[in-house]
Amino acid sequence: MALPLMPKATAVWLVENTALSFEQIAAYTGMHELEIQAIADGEVAVGIVGVNPLTGAQLTPEEIARCEADPKARLKMIKTDIPLPKARSKGARYTPVSKRQDRPDAINWILKHHSELTDAQISRLLGTTKATIASVRDRSHWNATNIKPQNPVTLGLCSEADLEKAMVLAQRRKTNAIKAEERKQRREAREAAAAAAAAQQAAEPAVPPAEAAPAPSEPAPSV
Repeated sequence: MALPLMPKATAVWLVENTALSFEQIAAYTGMHELEIQAIADGEVAVGIVGVNPLTGAQLTPEEIARCEADPKARLKMIKTDIPLPKARSKGARYTPVSKRQDRPDAINWILKHHSELTDAQISRLLGTTKATIASVRDRSHWNATNIKPQNPVTLGLCSEADLEKAMVLAQRRKTNAIKAEERKQRREAREAAAAAAAAQQAAEPAVPPAEAAPAPSEPAPSV
């Protein structure tokens, strides 16, 4: 059975927008039922923007309604002539000439939905340059008026696995930065407390040692 173009993102959309069972969504996306349940519980796929299979011409509203009415039914994908993106080997990414005009749209989509990705990540993901990314961001691109955000996976510029990997790395970098900042604040707080204690101790007047009490006089010996 053919799988949707972006299985995990499609699963996110189906969980959020339909009454399909976890089993039905799992069967359609090729994922495990427990993973679909984890998506519904917010444990996985955090930050992934759902992809509507209706707009992608992969499902029809009637097909979803049919399966919602019958929990035992299984979703059937619409047959399409659109080729799925193929896995690529490691190395420099080559973008066909026919796809290069789509890169600004893909850049715009990533900047809108996944702003946590760095320019270097976007550059590697789409095979573009940082200058192009900057021009799309500040709308100085020569074709800025016609740029519309479009998912780079549906455009065939990258795979869903590559996009998810970049998102995971970006989230990990963000988490590490937060932890580093927290460690820095705790260290500065300790140093400030130690400096305050030292300053207070230096400001206190020195207490002179207690004078020794005179020894009691011995009675004079009797004659």
